[in-house]
Amino acid sequence: DMKLLCENLVFNKTSEATDDMLERTAYERACIDAKKKGLTMPRKPRGKFPNLPRKQFAYDNVQPKPATEPPLPTSEAAQNHTPNPYRNSNITHEKIAAIRAKATNPTPPKIDHCQPSDTYPESFPHFVRGRDSLREYITSLFTSRIAMYDGAMGTMIQNYAKKNKLEEEEYRGERFKDWKCNTKGNNDQLSITQPHIIKGIYKEYLEVGGSDLIGTNTFSSTTIAMGDYEMEDYVYELNYEGARLAREACDEVTAKDPTKPRFVVGAIGPTNRTGSISPSVEDPSARNVTFDELVDAYFEQVVGLMDGGADILMVETIFDTLNAKAALYAIGEYLEFSGLDIPVFVSGTLVDQSGRTLSGQTGEAFYASIRHAKPMCVGLNCALGAKHMTPFVEKLSKCVECFLHVYSNAGLPNAMGGYDESPDDMAQANKVFFENGWLNMVGGCCGSTPPHIKAIREMSESYKPRKLPDVGRPKMWLSGLEDLKVEDVHNHLGLPFLNVGERCNISGSLRFKKLMMSGDYGTAMDIAKKQVEDGAHVIDINVDDGMLDGLAAMQKFVKIAVTEPEVSKVPFMLDASKFEIVLAGLKWCQGKCIVNSISLKVGEELFKEQATLLKKHGCAVVVMAFDEEGQAATEEEKVRICKRSYDILVNEVKFPPEDIIFDPNVLTIGTG
Repeated sequence: DMKLLCENLVFNKTSEATDDMLERTAYERACIDAKKKGLTMPRKPRGKFPNLPRKQFAYDNVQPKPATEPPLPTSEAAQNHTPNPYRNSNITHEKIAAIRAKATNPTPPKIDHCQPSDTYPESFPHFVRGRDSLREYITSLFTSRIAMYDGAMGTMIQNYAKKNKLEEEEYRGERFKDWKCNTKGNNDQLSITQPHIIKGIYKEYLEVGGSDLIGTNTFSSTTIAMGDYEMEDYVYELNYEGARLAREACDEVTAKDPTKPRFVVGAIGPTNRTGSISPSVEDPSARNVTFDELVDAYFEQVVGLMDGGADILMVETIFDTLNAKAALYAIGEYLEFSGLDIPVFVSGTLVDQSGRTLSGQTGEAFYASIRHAKPMCVGLNCALGAKHMTPFVEKLSKCVECFLHVYSNAGLPNAMGGYDESPDDMAQANKVFFENGWLNMVGGCCGSTPPHIKAIREMSESYKPRKLPDVGRPKMWLSGLEDLKVEDVHNHLGLPFLNVGERCNISGSLRFKKLMMSGDYGTAMDIAKKQVEDGAHVIDINVDDGMLDGLAAMQKFVKIAVTEPEVSKVPFMLDASKFEIVLAGLKWCQGKCIVNSISLKVGEELFKEQATLLKKHGCAVVVMAFDEEGQAATEEEKVRICKRSYDILVNEVKFPPEDIIFDPNVLTIGTG
């Protein structure tokens, strides 16, 4: 380094050369004085850090391979492309049976929808329920042409009301004529009271629009959303009837042309409550719904949709990713209990030109947060017209590993709340997606009608669908409000380096501890902000203390932190000695977190149970080098325990290997 200092000074290579040499000269003199007087040697000046590009390793040279299908869920049925038998009566899990037992359907619902195996020929493009794998069929369809989704249900109901009487009396029908509150506006209820209207709309999209897939009239059919109409008890029936009518319409249209099968997409809306956003201006930690309440509501909806004949499940119009994660968790539970392989689609909503959801996430962060559920198709819908969606669709097309869709509004709403784009206008606005090869499926949202869908379909027919991206080496991909690929960050020497801020840790900051003990969460949040400003890639949150209610403190801190954009833009590391504390914090995080930590010291069975739960929530995990015998002290023990942990996680739990972080307990080097 002295040679470098001299060269910089003699050849005047840098403007700081003289100051650097003076600083170094003062240091050398101080060293001489310290030696003479027997004092501690002074700290050597650090000098100017180099800023080297990221160092390349052998694993960086792994060549991507062409993808043949979207990433598969880890279930045996999905891995083997096992056809859904459509015999829901064979699904008798107690939680599913309990929902069916309280169903309000006037007559016992028909929940089996299988077809004789010889209904249609065996080769694509034909499809027979119970015989063919829908996952394989969608892959063939989405890679051969741009598939068509439907358009707006609400717009069509409004259009019907302009030409026909559709007031409170019609909404109630005979079934609910004496209902205790007004129900006009509860469009999902029409599946029960005016089924001919809903089925007629389905058939218009199929026959006029040419839709391959149609969404069910169940956008608000959860106990949470139906609370507005005091119809929580009718949720199973609403979903069943919404799916049943769509099933009938699809089967009738398919029978006319078996070479173009039509599919039912069970529509799962966002509810009218959010897990990430406080309803109170005064209290950022307040919430009007919990993760577990959302999961229960979505699970009941899923059971009704599947019993009604849905082929696919779509979590749509996501303005808060935490709600979507709850829906995907519920779907995962249903798939686990039933043993089925059901394709899952996910559709986010970016609310304005900032390109963020209402809860603040970018499109890339939204995808990173839900990709653990292995959706078959991901995309955007609602809020914006196609023109305004263009830059965000392009970004998603560059990062989404599965199929991609868009169903935009017919432009932006006018002063009267209507939509002005004609079918031709909307088709032209979508053309940029087709020209760039960004989409596998397209449809319409608010303001769109069957003629809009027809125009978009005709526009798309001369273009090829999006090619699935090549499959490269997996990387840890975290998210807060923004996404973070861990291997993309490195230090000044070019070596991989993730900077975890440890000052929101009671063990890492006396000031933070005092603030947490006094309940001063606002000032504690300033510590988190400062860490992000100073370059932390991830914020560690630990509230372990014998004098503190860790469960309550973790939840409150996380709930406040996710409302602070300067803090929540980075991923969190939830850190606690008790598993229930990190799990509680995890249920308030819309992004993809790291959990710190689990280990084999609790025994293999509990270790697998904890890892399975974390996998369902889609987080990365720190694994400590502990086992039933205690902490690993030697190199041999560290390697043995880490390998055993890895083998259990990857081979038995099916945990993504790129989301495993090992802590080999190097603290013993300093402490003995």
